[in-house]
Amino acid sequence: MERGKMNIAVIGAGYVGMTTSVAFAAYGHHVVVVEHNEEKVKLLSQGYLPFYEAGMEDMMKQQLKLGQLSFTTSIRKSLKQAEYVFITVGTPSLPSGEADLSFVEQVAQSIGTFIDDYKIIIMKSTVPVGTGKKVQEIIFSQLQKRNVDIPFDLVSNPEFLREGRALKDALQPDRIILGCENDRAKMKMNSLYNDFQSKILFTALNDAEMIKYASNTFLATKISFVNELARLCENLNVDITNVAKGMGLDKRIGPDFLQAGIGFGGSCFPKDIKALLAFSAANHVPFQILQAVQSVNDSQVEWFMTNVANTLGDLTNKHIAILGLTFKPETDDIREASSLRVIEYLIQNHAIVSAYDPKGIDQIKRIFPMINYAQTPIGAIEGADAIILVTEWKELIHLDWEAIKLKVNKPVIFDGRNALDRNRLVDLGYTYIGVGVKGNI
Repeated sequence: MERGKMNIAVIGAGYVGMTTSVAFAAYGHHVVVVEHNEEKVKLLSQGYLPFYEAGMEDMMKQQLKLGQLSFTTSIRKSLKQAEYVFITVGTPSLPSGEADLSFVEQVAQSIGTFIDDYKIIIMKSTVPVGTGKKVQEIIFSQLQKRNVDIPFDLVSNPEFLREGRALKDALQPDRIILGCENDRAKMKMNSLYNDFQSKILFTALNDAEMIKYASNTFLATKISFVNELARLCENLNVDITNVAKGMGLDKRIGPDFLQAGIGFGGSCFPKDIKALLAFSAANHVPFQILQAVQSVNDSQVEWFMTNVANTLGDLTNKHIAILGLTFKPETDDIREASSLRVIEYLIQNHAIVSAYDPKGIDQIKRIFPMINYAQTPIGAIEGADAIILVTEWKELIHLDWEAIKLKVNKPVIFDGRNALDRNRLVDLGYTYIGVGVKGNI
């Protein structure tokens, strides 16, 4: 192996695991990815990525061709050569809101069963505070059962990937958080990240685990704050976009995550809020701000759709076109997507629904097979009594709205992301309704 390049095992071929693997392979390290599903391993080995993320599949194919990346179903095999072992399995929400750590615990048992020399084990999965200590105990327990004394270090290295920009975030992270317990682990992690031009913060294990939850839930707080403020602005005839712009000019606040809209979704924010609320309740510390953040987001779509109903009147047999189905642009992820609630509301109110999305149709179709799906935006919009923009894909923002006006039954647009040029739309004769903005109502 080339000097300075590491042997890495990544256990879990989901979103985080694949992004982590491709990034380290791109830096020249040798990465083997462990996935228990044989069919998935076969597809990955052929260069097929089971989800969409801009640029990911092409880079994965490149690393496969170079021999930097490989896949296996065997944890034992992957551990044989690897010095660094990433745990990237899922931690979905339980009915209680707590993170389900069963997959993490299974991996920890396997590591304790199969390691035969020093490893540095890196927790990349999002886990509650104290999980690292628990994983250590599980590995120690398995080693004791084998009656062997094999050294290892455990590091917490949370991910901060933005879907749609995940590959860039993995290759060029704005910060790297490393929860380490000794100098040996710090030295090993410094070597691993030697080629990364990023700020590194070393902390205790527990600190690193909390940083992940604190970061995501704080960003969600900014979104819910501006969304609730938008409701007030609408009642006062104040433009939330100008308010947010003025707030964002304050360096202490910043402009990011102050875009009023129809609510946040995805695999991270909702899950991490539930987990932190459950964790705080278990520790008898009510997290009142976070409860409000969740409450605002849970009600944002209903508030927005009430505006739709108030504007259009009875929705029965009205043709509503939905543009955008994924929870954000540049991904095919529909988890906790606002479109799910929008569609459900329209169906319950007996509207005729058509929809378009560049990447999310197949997933949504499994949930709502009864609505009409189009292969183009025009196909969804034609003959519509109103258009709802739910996801701000660039191709949707830059549609030829002048030509579209000739295709619709009524030129009415509900902009769920405040992403469209409302002044131009109003000039073209559209009725425009945004989120907390002045429109042509």
